Amino acid sequence: MTDTNGGQGNAAPALNCLVQYCKDLSFENPNAPRSLGPQEAGPNISIQVNVNAKQLAEQEFEVELLLEGSAGEAPNLLFKFELTYSGVFRLVNIPAEQTHPVVMIECPRLLFPFARQIVADSVRNGGFPPLYLDPIDFAALYTQRVQQAQAQPPQHLS
Repeated sequence: MTDTNGGQGNAAPALNCLVQYCKDLSFENPNAPRSLGPQEAGPNISIQVNVNAKQLAEQEFEVELLLEGSAGEAPNLLFKFELTYSGVFRLVNIPAEQTHPVVMIECPRLLFPFARQIVADSVRNGGFPPLYLDPIDFAALYTQRVQQAQAQPPQHLS
């Protein structure tokens, strides 16, 4: 069988993860060993999520999933973590208008289970029960970010 469209016309879209890696990891347990004893009540847990991406080549993008969190508040902070988990992805035969949503939604969705496990292991290794982050709706996060960008007035350089 031959392809009359030069091999690219009918090729299926593909998203390939070329490599993934822990770019930055910090875990703080500032009040140990006092913080490791029984607690009167469950701590207030705060989690922030962000996604950044940069183009490395025509079809390759580095995507960073940033997770920051803490349990408790000063002066009784139990723990604090920051994780930047990244991957390099190749997009093949994905229409240009779909590139940004794929990079900002599908790529972090692929990275998240690995980042979630790193956070759980780090918290457990810090002497606490593992913290398993709830699944994240990256499509909703993307939509929220796009709406915020559209709501901001254009900035003029003076």
